[in-house]
Amino acid sequence: MGSPYRQFCPVAKAMELLDERWTLLVVRELVSGSERFNELRRGLPRMSPTLLSRRLQQLVKAGVVERRADGGDVRYVLTPAGRELRPVVEALGAWGTRWIGELGDEDLDPKLLLWDMHRHVDQEAVPDGRTVVQFRFPHARPQSRDWWLVITPDDVDVCDGDPGHPVAVTVTADLRSLVRVWRGDLSWSAALRAGDVEIQGPAALRRSLPGWFTLSPFAAVARPV
Repeated sequence: MGSPYRQFCPVAKAMELLDERWTLLVVRELVSGSERFNELRRGLPRMSPTLLSRRLQQLVKAGVVERRADGGDVRYVLTPAGRELRPVVEALGAWGTRWIGELGDEDLDPKLLLWDMHRHVDQEAVPDGRTVVQFRFPHARPQSRDWWLVITPDDVDVCDGDPGHPVAVTVTADLRSLVRVWRGDLSWSAALRAGDVEIQGPAALRRSLPGWFTLSPFAAVARPV
């Protein structure tokens, strides 16, 4: 727990737990469906494993998360108290979308973008069988330029190395522009017209690819006029 505010106000008592650095983002990942340590790390790529472990222990001690171990398989599952934080996370995300619109270059992370996208694949819209989508960010750092989504009927995997399967479609994009598409600030069609995003592959797949993703849950948040 963080340093006590020494106020009886329930907001103050809640923030003694939640306002420590990264804690609410750990809750965000749990709310989004991540349960295993490595899944949480992929959704929080700039958080150290040591700090993640510490924050999970704090959330378990506070009764927000339950640690479930089945042999070597360890999962972190929200308790009823933790699930009640979903509308808090959603409200913060909506507020941030509406009022904190500026993104610095340091905010643009292809690893986090692809991890978020992989959780929002519309399986019914993707062709049957295995579909591999390669994402290329030419202006990103060399180690972050190429990513692959491997979509199968039962799973979607994010790879930072060639998975060894034929690529169905390649998306070449300016990272900022694709983040803006994902956040709902820019439409696929506008990004394609501007040349900030290009899709290479068979014509039918090029046309259908934008419909394979349901976009960020905050994409529909109304922006101030």
